[in-house]
Amino acid sequence: MPHVEIKYSDNVDLDTHKVFDAVENIINEHDASAGVCKSRAYPCSQYKYSHMLVTVSLLTKAHRDSAFTHQLSVDIEQAIKTHLKQSVYFSLNIEYSLAHYTTNTHIVAGDDLLRLSD
Repeated sequence: MPHVEIKYSDNVDLDTHKVFDAVENIINEHDASAGVCKSRAYPCSQYKYSHMLVTVSLLTKAHRDSAFTHQLSVDIEQAIKTHLKQSVYFSLNIEYSLAHYTTNTHIVAGDDLLRLSD
């Protein structure tokens, strides 16, 4: 399950939910096995210069090579910038998890995981 984090100065006019959907769609267009993205945004009230840092974290897989990563980066950057209405310093980092990264689901009886993620 990919992760998307957006850290940005809070003067940036941004609909993070639309950006999350766009990034998730692009990741799944490049790799249908990726699935849903856990996404979060962190607006910052104390900053110097308007900026945005987007980090996309993926599991390491053989087909996610340099060419895959380059094209994914180009497509994600282009999609995000269509949602920006002002000039900002922009950074995008696509990173891959290390060998000992653990990812799974913990479900408590009676909880609806999908409901909790809304």
